[in-house]
Amino acid sequence: MRVTFVKRCIHTLKTLHSLPSPCGAAHRHALVATRPPRLELSGLGQWGEMRCSMHYAETPQQAAARARALDSRGLREGDVRIPAGCAIAGIMDKSGARHDGRDILKAIALMHDRSNGLGGGFAAYGIYPEYADFYAFHVLYESHEARMNTEAYLNEHFLSEKQERIPTATVKAIKNPPDTWRYFLTPHPSHHELELGEFDEQEYVMQCVFYINAHIDGAFVASSGKNMGAFKGVGYPEEIGEYYRIDEYKAWLWTAHGRFPTNTPGWWGGAHPFTLLNWSIVHNGEISSYDTNRRYVEQFGYDCALQTDTEVITYLFDLLVRRHGFSQEMAAHIMAAPSWDAIDRMPPEQAEFETALRCVYSDALVNGPFSVILGSEEGLLALNDRLKLRALMVGEKDSMVYLASEQASIELVCPDVENVRSIEGGVPFVVQLDEVARAKQNAAAENEPDIHQQTRITRKEA
Repeated sequence: MRVTFVKRCIHTLKTLHSLPSPCGAAHRHALVATRPPRLELSGLGQWGEMRCSMHYAETPQQAAARARALDSRGLREGDVRIPAGCAIAGIMDKSGARHDGRDILKAIALMHDRSNGLGGGFAAYGIYPEYADFYAFHVLYESHEARMNTEAYLNEHFLSEKQERIPTATVKAIKNPPDTWRYFLTPHPSHHELELGEFDEQEYVMQCVFYINAHIDGAFVASSGKNMGAFKGVGYPEEIGEYYRIDEYKAWLWTAHGRFPTNTPGWWGGAHPFTLLNWSIVHNGEISSYDTNRRYVEQFGYDCALQTDTEVITYLFDLLVRRHGFSQEMAAHIMAAPSWDAIDRMPPEQAEFETALRCVYSDALVNGPFSVILGSEEGLLALNDRLKLRALMVGEKDSMVYLASEQASIELVCPDVENVRSIEGGVPFVVQLDEVARAKQNAAAENEPDIHQQTRITRKEA
């Protein structure tokens, strides 16, 4: 049967090439121009079988155009596939006291070998107290035209309190960086989406971020939250930290990432952290459910223009917490829900609850090996996959909490750290600001799962 198939393929090719000109030439040109499957024959194998492979043809003009496009804009997510690994770290003061970026720099720099110079970045909370009521947009520009177009769009949709180029230092290893600006904005009160009640303020800001990322060529919003910012780019994280001079900023929460790209090239827009509004995510691992998760959030208006699995995790948290009203812990529980085997062993009432969650939010389940640190205005949340396939350690000292992929990074910045342990697989580890924890203790608990032991730290327990 296989020989008959090969003979038919050979006959078709011979017939095509034997057609008289210009008929044969026209057919051959149409065959290539429409990019149908092309059969390549590579001779007889060991057992006398004809080896053949099917792939799509590409005209020289198409190949040249694609090469020019890649050269002009650089590689993007999805252009190539690169094997993977990463480093993540977080430092938080539950009292709200702010600390400069030197410790987070040291912590992530110690894990230098976990990254390969194709991405590094930091998220910092509490760095703009004088502009705390404004959305702080950090925007990366690859051209002057991109900046002009973006600023025209921002001026139409927002009122600007201040805008300036983000201060940077000259770092030898940082090549051809984009032009990076920050804008302190408030939504334009007369814009019709807000006037008509189509969007609340946060939804309005989110849609504006998506528009810039998807429709303004050469412009990417690195962060858009209040009193926070993301600083990221192509390089080792210690180089990115030096470039952005993060030792000059003070924050009550720092997160950091050293990138060893998972299946994708290193470019400034694709570096971590990934953010939306006040959310930020640093992530180590690979999400095998990316396409399912992406299609799910896109149903609710999220635009995964940057095409990375970390981006979709950020949007899942925003969807489940801000839009659907779950607590951060419950959102994390949905994303790392128990297996069906585990549910079958649960008491009937608990199993019924978990079954409902798995069915309703089946497309929000995140599969694959991962460890993530989520930053927000409330504090941080750390989460490992259910099987604990990625390392993530935690330690405490007084009001300070330290997280890192490696214990040595924690001990470097806090030699007398206490209660060092590994984050449990599938169980959200939550650290809240003291004022947030007190407010929640005084309010009625809403959407708090009582179905598993959650790890929660308060200053009283530390």
